[in-house]
Amino acid sequence: MKKTVLLLSASLLQAAAFANVRLPNIFGDNMVLQRDKPIPVWGWADKNEKVTVQFNNQTKTVKADKNGEWKVVLDPVQAGGGSLTLTVKGKNSITLHDILMGDVWVCSGQSNMEWPLSNVINADKEIAQSGNTAIRHFYLPKEISVTPQEDVKSSGWKTAAPENSASFTAVGFFFAKTLNEQLHVPIGLINTSWGGTMVETWISREGMANSNTFKELMKNTPVLNLDSVAKVTGKRIAEKVNTLQGQLPDAATAASYKNPDLNDGNWAKMNVPSPWEERQLKDIDGVVWFRKTITIAPEDAGKSATLSLGSIDDNDITYINGTQVGSTNDYSALRVYQVPAGILKAGTNVIAVKITDNAGNGGFCGHSGDMFINVNGHKQSLAGDWPFRIESIAPATASVGPNNYPNLLYNAMIHPILQMGIKGAIWYQGETNAGRAFEYRQSFPLMINDWRRLWQQGDFPFYFVQLASFNANNGTSKNGSTWAELREAQTLTLQLPNTGMAVITDIGDPKDIHPRNKQDVGKRLAAIALNDTYKVPQVNAGPTYQSMAINGNKATISYSNIGSGLKVSDKYGYIRGFEVAGADQKFHYAKAYLDGNKVIVFSDDVTNPVAVRFGWADDNLEDNLFNKEGFPAAPFRTDSWKGVTENNKFTVQL
Repeated sequence: MKKTVLLLSASLLQAAAFANVRLPNIFGDNMVLQRDKPIPVWGWADKNEKVTVQFNNQTKTVKADKNGEWKVVLDPVQAGGGSLTLTVKGKNSITLHDILMGDVWVCSGQSNMEWPLSNVINADKEIAQSGNTAIRHFYLPKEISVTPQEDVKSSGWKTAAPENSASFTAVGFFFAKTLNEQLHVPIGLINTSWGGTMVETWISREGMANSNTFKELMKNTPVLNLDSVAKVTGKRIAEKVNTLQGQLPDAATAASYKNPDLNDGNWAKMNVPSPWEERQLKDIDGVVWFRKTITIAPEDAGKSATLSLGSIDDNDITYINGTQVGSTNDYSALRVYQVPAGILKAGTNVIAVKITDNAGNGGFCGHSGDMFINVNGHKQSLAGDWPFRIESIAPATASVGPNNYPNLLYNAMIHPILQMGIKGAIWYQGETNAGRAFEYRQSFPLMINDWRRLWQQGDFPFYFVQLASFNANNGTSKNGSTWAELREAQTLTLQLPNTGMAVITDIGDPKDIHPRNKQDVGKRLAAIALNDTYKVPQVNAGPTYQSMAINGNKATISYSNIGSGLKVSDKYGYIRGFEVAGADQKFHYAKAYLDGNKVIVFSDDVTNPVAVRFGWADDNLEDNLFNKEGFPAAPFRTDSWKGVTENNKFTVQL
């Protein structure tokens, strides 16, 4: 969850722009413009300045208004004409080169959409083979704003190539690659995503104020001066630090934190792994030291070892007994360091980790099983309490993050591109909203409708990814699952027209909220687009619950989207993931088997079943029902019993 500095005011941006004719930063060399639709071109100039736009044998002239704003709408252009040039002339002249006509898709959401190609399975191979001049990617820089902005920070369109593709949204790239292979049409990706963000920050203020869900909240949520809020936040953080440890250390003291003889007995302790925002350091960004004392047996002294710390957000420098053994500047990378012989000694040893968190989540953010030291086959877990000490607070901490207030990312990262012609949008988000999954039934459709209203391009295709399997909080039917409820809210969103959902429970990772298989995610989204948008007939979804019939102690489940038939990925034909309950609402793991293209479900513990659930857990990787085309069955429940998120509501987090 990354924060950033606030935007300059719109008035300052415009004042700087009026000296010369200017295009918005979403325009540039190598861009893709939406084919077969009117082409908006807009920008700024001096008031009343004459502006001429030339493109593909079209010339249109307009006069800037009193605010210096101008816009022309060019006639539609088909794909297939090769690269084109766009020229804009006023008192100065701008020429953009190598423009392609194709389909422009907005790629948005949180970290799993942001996730770069450099961190997927077989990343080196994928990057090496990524060259494709028909795929173009625009990274929209991260910003927040309390008011709708007219432009984004300077960035640029990049062509898919080994020297560029590593930073592309991986889901978006594989989506574009599949479409281009099938359609032979250029694909442009606008990557406007931000890890750890909630859906409410992507909705316009007007959209929330006019909704039944949020209108009362928005009445009491004024448009604030975030600089003033930042000062209050900074003061609160300073008080928190003082309570935890007193004053921040000077440079010499901080440098001693790696030393094995340092006494850390009076340091506060934190149970890890867990983002430190979820422990004692909410809203704190900066540098924090963690220390762990371990004991090494005499027979292992002096030997080489493997130190594994899981993922760390953002950067770390790691020491053992004062000697640096590794460092990484990548929040998504697993830390596995080889400890040279001669560093470990018999008895007490000290691991010290200096973690720098630039913004958002910080600290040890992986899985407890990934935190260990292995010496000569003797493995010690490092999960648990670590003494910690704050070295410094980042200046950006005095700012406000995208989740502190509604609408902040809509204002800065959606509103500036609303005039762009697009084909549709793909979306991967929901993890941050899982605790408010019931409310997501309203907030997610609200966002989709809000974007469609504001883009003024009709009910454009909006395809999204259902949450993958991940053991977030050991959620099950027995103790409640926020992730299962969020998946249900996503499924219900399919009631909106021209939407589609990629189910990926089978390619998740119980230990990693960022599954590395982004190839299949992009391909499944592309299958929906090919079938629904481009009318290339194909199976594009897995079995979807249709109905239930009870006969004695057995429930018969019927499905739609079965393709050429149901399939179980088990050589014995056992279907896993089903549960059944009676009127007592207590679920029992069930036996299930195929009967043609139906599933028969029963449990010896439930004589009179009234409800069936499938895949109702945070981690539902064991689900093994598919259609023969390889698409997994979507999780579902037949009951409507109250879940664990029904009373949780969005509030402003200042």
